[in-house]
Amino acid sequence: MLDDFFTRALIAGIGLALTTGPLGCFVVWRRMAYFGDTMAHSALLGVALSLLFSVNLMASVFAVAVTVSLVLLLLQRRQALSADALLGILSHATLAVGLVMVAFMSWVRFDLIAFLFGDILAVTPTDIAIIWGGGAAVLALVAWLWRPLLAATVNPEVAEAEGMHPERSRLAFMLLMALVIAIAMKIVGIMLITSLLIIPAAAARRFSSTPEMMAVLASLIGALAVAGGLFGSLTYDTPSGPSIVVAATVLFLASLLPFRLRRAETTAR
Repeated sequence: MLDDFFTRALIAGIGLALTTGPLGCFVVWRRMAYFGDTMAHSALLGVALSLLFSVNLMASVFAVAVTVSLVLLLLQRRQALSADALLGILSHATLAVGLVMVAFMSWVRFDLIAFLFGDILAVTPTDIAIIWGGGAAVLALVAWLWRPLLAATVNPEVAEAEGMHPERSRLAFMLLMALVIAIAMKIVGIMLITSLLIIPAAAARRFSSTPEMMAVLASLIGALAVAGGLFGSLTYDTPSGPSIVVAATVLFLASLLPFRLRRAETTAR
């Protein structure tokens, strides 16, 4: 019989995968992978502030991610630099500031590897409740905002003309991303969060004829990657977080084989 810690890790990982599936689809459709990296890298600054002020870790990471999102929107409106340049600046700046702050806090015992690559085997029942509760809230909001989010993704001008307010949809999407990253950090770590968002969605795209089907398949593929990665980690004594990403990559490569189903033209781009 599996140990309790492994069962908890499996339950937590599947809960996260079900949540990241639909959001990952929007990341792929909107070509926002670099934005996901920026949000993930900012999480280390949130960790540093959490340690400095002794506040809740997830709340601190969420607050920093939201702040970075708002700063990005403000800078983009000024049109001083291109979007990718701004993302690069914010990504590396927040990561570097977080590392420097941690280096100055010599009184704090800090496991950098655990934060960078996750420690899913250390999740507690409280963590599971947060993951599933937060995930349910995220999925409910995605379902509620699905039509305006999809319309803004396909054609922002048309969405604006139909009164769907694409800027509000974009802000809502950024806030949901911030929440998911705060939840996911302990499981797969700062460096691997974006992989869990993008890879299952990219694999699901090959088999989907509608955006809704792609969202569901992305969640299922992510859950399968979590299970495969954890069992592989248990069998071969490899790091759990990276093993999950490796399993997701294997599933993506399998989706590229010649026998794959052809994706219909209606799938969102």
